[in-house]
Amino acid sequence: MHVTTKNQSPTKITLTITGDSEDLKQSKKAVLQEFAKDASIAGFRKGKAPLDVVEKNVDQDLLQRQFLETAVSDLYPQAAKEAQIRPVEQPQISIEKFVPYETLEFSAEVSILGEVKLTDYKKIKKSREQVKVTDKEVTDVIENLRTRSAEKEEVTRAAKDGDQILIDFTGTDKKGEKIAGADGTDYPLALGSKTFIPGFEEELVGAKPGDTREFTLTFPKDYGVKALANQEVTFSVTIKKVEAVKKPKADDAFAKTVGPVESLADLKKDIKKELTTEKQRQADLSFESELVGEITEKSKLEVPQALIDEQIERMMQEFKQNLSYRGQTLQEFLEMQGLTEAEYKDKEVAPEAEKRVKASVVLSEVADLEKIEVTPEELEIRMQVLKGQYKDPQMQEQLDKPEGRREIASRMLSEKTVAQLASYATKK
Repeated sequence: MHVTTKNQSPTKITLTITGDSEDLKQSKKAVLQEFAKDASIAGFRKGKAPLDVVEKNVDQDLLQRQFLETAVSDLYPQAAKEAQIRPVEQPQISIEKFVPYETLEFSAEVSILGEVKLTDYKKIKKSREQVKVTDKEVTDVIENLRTRSAEKEEVTRAAKDGDQILIDFTGTDKKGEKIAGADGTDYPLALGSKTFIPGFEEELVGAKPGDTREFTLTFPKDYGVKALANQEVTFSVTIKKVEAVKKPKADDAFAKTVGPVESLADLKKDIKKELTTEKQRQADLSFESELVGEITEKSKLEVPQALIDEQIERMMQEFKQNLSYRGQTLQEFLEMQGLTEAEYKDKEVAPEAEKRVKASVVLSEVADLEKIEVTPEELEIRMQVLKGQYKDPQMQEQLDKPEGRREIASRMLSEKTVAQLASYATKK
């Protein structure tokens, strides 16, 4: 076999591969053996005819097509290994020359992972944040628990802070046209909760059931829905119900209704412990993300667009699924953002997809250098733990599939690699 390479770009290459009769002999034999299994030839039992006899008795066009597929499948991986490239997709194959079973020349154009030059990641130093939970944070949780346990009584008086009201509302722009995402029906709103934009709840204090109030507000500049950010919106709000909210007293008796504790002090300790655990987990995730991001940014690597495009599509599918869980379609979301799907992909998804792909390549390179592996025993333990967590038979079936096991193994390898990088970063 002879292989020549031509670089189309840092991430695309064309291999020209030539196989001679010796290279092709095994491919032809493998194809004939497959034909022989079902061949019914006079004078021979089915599947027992010699290969030279089988060759003379099969459709020659079909034989050549099968041979070409097999020969290309046999030679291409060898050529890729010889050329020391790392393909990231199936190659585009073009047959350039074919002398039946004697010579085969074909080209294979393929996207590859370009050159990777890692920064000296062992010299990057970072400190993990040690989180603290304030008394106010604990108190806020207690207040939320009291609110959830509160008794509600419908009243006919004017609404005041602390009440819960049921409203219908619509938002219109300066032209009087309805704005997507600025409306709601039978929406429960706790006055004083500050869950709506500044000024909204204040406008409804003093309203009675059946009242309709109209007022104009400007959305904050940093509002999450870009189409509404810094926009002036006129709201029409109808109050359908006002409920007085009576919260239980924050005492030992209340604490016992919340969890397996004997006193309010015990409940506060449990809450502080849970908050500390969650805040530390989030801080650790941020630390790891920033560390990998810094290493990626300081390294030099070329990734093919094919990998980024694949990641974009994966992220879009996940996003659509998450939206469906919230009862929203992609089109509804895009209308709220004032974007087309193409704009959303380009502005929001593509940059993050490129970061993820590059980070994945960096972690793979580090794993190779550090000789980090996931043993079969480690994988099996993780699989059993996951199966214990997911009782859904369909989810367990997904885990048992080869691709499911590969995904879990890949995730574990990344975890171990990040842990190694973190140990270097925090070592004094």
